[in-house]
Amino acid sequence: MTPERNVWIFIEQDDQRIAEVSLELLGKGSEIAKQLGSEVWAVLCGDQIRDLAEQVIQHGADQVLFAEDPELEMYRTLPYCRVITNLVRQWKPYIFLIGATPVGRDLAPRIASALKVGLTADCTDLQIGDYTAKKENITYKDLLYQVRPAFGGNIIATIVNPKTRPQMATVREGVMRPSEPDFKRVGRIKKVSVAFEPGDFALRILSRETREPTVKLKDAAVIVAAGAGVDSQEEIELVRELANVLGGEVGASRAAVDAGFIPREHQIGQTGSTVRPRLYIAAGISGAIQHRAGMDQSSKIIAINTDPNAPIFQIAHYKIVGDVAEVLPLLIKSLREKAK
Repeated sequence: MTPERNVWIFIEQDDQRIAEVSLELLGKGSEIAKQLGSEVWAVLCGDQIRDLAEQVIQHGADQVLFAEDPELEMYRTLPYCRVITNLVRQWKPYIFLIGATPVGRDLAPRIASALKVGLTADCTDLQIGDYTAKKENITYKDLLYQVRPAFGGNIIATIVNPKTRPQMATVREGVMRPSEPDFKRVGRIKKVSVAFEPGDFALRILSRETREPTVKLKDAAVIVAAGAGVDSQEEIELVRELANVLGGEVGASRAAVDAGFIPREHQIGQTGSTVRPRLYIAAGISGAIQHRAGMDQSSKIIAINTDPNAPIFQIAHYKIVGDVAEVLPLLIKSLREKAK
């Protein structure tokens, strides 16, 4: 194994629960490390979190560096950044991946700035490959291809960082599959010392309120999603009814959210959630690339649209050309009759 080529994963945790995206990154990190002939190291910060390190090992980490301190119990940018940048400077990872959650989007640029390295945000794929700089006539081997939508989702860009280390990227939730835990897996766990500076505590947390999400799109086996073609509250209720009959969740495109018909937490796509249900019903969704980026890995896609040339039909397994106001009641009626 070559330590200078190790892949690091920031493990986000809250109230002793590891964020799903961190487990997804451990799975992808294991694939990348295998290609590089290196290891996956995880960085875990918090207070009284030693037991979580075992769970991280089970999901693919070869070594866990964990920092425990009461000041790390709840996330704050500066203390977390101080601990992690010190570790990076000491151990010099090759790649450093962070989930593109609110915490990750706050922490990653601060770390990148402190280390003076590049950062690609909101990646949807990661690969290893070579890059030739034509002006320098130099080929850089085994770089991290950081793939993400660009220009409003109209193109897919592949970004590389040939000269500075670590190669840093934040990765969207739900775009990678977490590996199944291996309870017999053995790894190394190392507690690291922490050192802060007075300026790290410029921000104090006086109180905290939390709210459990009411929508769990990532875990849904069935999603019925509304788009711009669902243009009334009555039609939204049909979407909800169909989702209820199928035991699924209600999703939405950005157009439906912006129109005010459905709350933003239901949004799927580049600026919303990424989902992989067994069944995805796109009701009145045209299928812009921004939306398809969040749902095109669904096992089965049924699309309903009045436009026979709608882009959503390019990826749909079953295509229904028609008005959602007419099609949805027929689907609901048929399903209810079969359930009798």
